[in-house]
Amino acid sequence: MIRFRRPWLVVATILVALPLFAQRTQGQSSQAEFQKMIERYYAAWNTGNPDNAAPMYAKDADLVFFDITPLKYAGWAEYDKGVREVLGSFASATFRPNSDLRVIRHGNVAWTTLTWHLSGKKKTGESVELDGRHTAIWEHHGGKWLIVHEHFSVPLQ
Repeated sequence: MIRFRRPWLVVATILVALPLFAQRTQGQSSQAEFQKMIERYYAAWNTGNPDNAAPMYAKDADLVFFDITPLKYAGWAEYDKGVREVLGSFASATFRPNSDLRVIRHGNVAWTTLTWHLSGKKKTGESVELDGRHTAIWEHHGGKWLIVHEHFSVPLQ
C-alpha cells in the first residue's frame, strides 16, 4: 500500500488538475461537434431554401441577425423572408466555409467564427466571387444547439 506523507497535497493536485482536464476535453469535443454543425449549416444554406436551415435557428421575435444586405433582421421570420429575396436573385450560389473555424464555449452558450467564400451566378448572368466573415452565437436549448445571433459581413473592397 502506498502511503503519502502529505495526502492533502495529492488531493489539492487532483482538484487543480481535474478542471483543466475537463476544460481541455470539452474544448476538443466542442470543436468536433461544432465542425459537424457548421458543415450541416452551410450544406443547408447551399440548397437555397431557408427551410433547410431553419431548424438550426431559435425563433424568438426579439433576436437580431446581421447579414451582408440589408443591414439587419429582427427575428427569424424577418430573416427568413429577407434571405429568400436575396437568394432568389441568384441562379446558383455556393458558400464554402474555410478551415479556420474557432469555437468558444461557456456552458450552454458558444460562439463560432470563421471565414467563407461565395461562388455564384446571379440571374442577370453576373458572376459573383466573394469572401466574408461569419460569427454565430449558439445557445443549447432542449438538447440541441440553436443560433440566437448571427453576423455575416464582407470586408470593404
